Amino acid sequence: MLFRSWQEPVEQTWPDVVTVPDHLGVDHLVVTRHALVRQVLADPDTFRPDNALDAVTPIPVASLRVLAGHGFRLPPTLANNGGASHPEIRGIVADALHPHRVAALRPWLTTLVRERVDRLRAALDAGHPVDLYADLAADLPLLVLARLVDLPEAPAATVKEFTRAALELFWAPVDTGRQRALADTVGRFHAVLREFAGTGDGMVGRLRTAGHPPEVVVGALFFLLVAGQETTSQFLTLLLHRLTREPAVLAGLRDGTVGVEDVVEEGLRLEPPIVTWRRVAVRDTTLAGTAVPEGASLVLWLARAGRDPAVVAAPEEFAPGQRGSRRHLAFGAGAHRCVGAQLSRLEAAVVVAETAPLLTDVAVRRAPWCPDNLSFRMPDAFVVARR
Repeated sequence: MLFRSWQEPVEQTWPDVVTVPDHLGVDHLVVTRHALVRQVLADPDTFRPDNALDAVTPIPVASLRVLAGHGFRLPPTLANNGGASHPEIRGIVADALHPHRVAALRPWLTTLVRERVDRLRAALDAGHPVDLYADLAADLPLLVLARLVDLPEAPAATVKEFTRAALELFWAPVDTGRQRALADTVGRFHAVLREFAGTGDGMVGRLRTAGHPPEVVVGALFFLLVAGQETTSQFLTLLLHRLTREPAVLAGLRDGTVGVEDVVEEGLRLEPPIVTWRRVAVRDTTLAGTAVPEGASLVLWLARAGRDPAVVAAPEEFAPGQRGSRRHLAFGAGAHRCVGAQLSRLEAAVVVAETAPLLTDVAVRRAPWCPDNLSFRMPDAFVVARR
């Protein structure tokens, strides 16, 4: 992976802005420092989100034809929208994910997670290994999101196939054969979303009533499923794996000296599911003394910014509650800050509270493996067994 900042210590002398020449045909400026990443995210007049969905591996004509055959189109909607329509679209989505609606889900979510953890515990007690990704985290955010936002009826496995295919198609280095297969998967589910966009209620209906065309409604659903569902399941997996390597934190959770919310924030800082995000400069400017020409692609290293020693007291330590822990940029910043941040936090808090006791006496049989990807970690499994 290009940006494995969670596997190596942050160098005190790491440059503020690094040029990465000709990566897959594009020169990138990689922004590493917390203050600079935040500055870029907070300045939409100079740095726009238009390249958020530019494919890391340029999509060839054959794969574009596959997408076109399914009627695939993603106009500026949420993450890739720097235009005048963004505030209204974001507002409608934010209402669907309002903190009060999110908080009301806690009792139901706690019961659901507790039932899953009980089944996992029984399997472990019987001597069987369990996969905490497949059996706990993979579809949990999808079930939660379905309670807040009308979603098309589709098996969870189908939605997961689509969302992971989208993350790979747009943000991974892939060969042409793989691109065509991914384009077909993404295109087929896009057609399902397009049909649903004309009939759904709730958030979907509000977007239609506000006059937004079907392709914008589809775009909102696309981003919610990819960013609101897939990244949260990834984070839950990564956080649980990290906790198996933090016995003192697990002990603190057991005796109440470590707070669940502090664990979640430290997890977001050290184990974010989205490690980079992109912006494009719309005019000539400078950043930390580095010239940034109009049209330059900027890669904002969110994960590295979370370990900036200028912000956090102990950058390499998983120390819940430490100074600067909550100043991470796992959810971005500015006008495009993740609209589902509170939802993700709630899910993680419930999962940590209910699952932590399970982790105190397990050995990792298979750690999460993350494929090469510019922005997303995409763990595939997390298997544990009793010691």
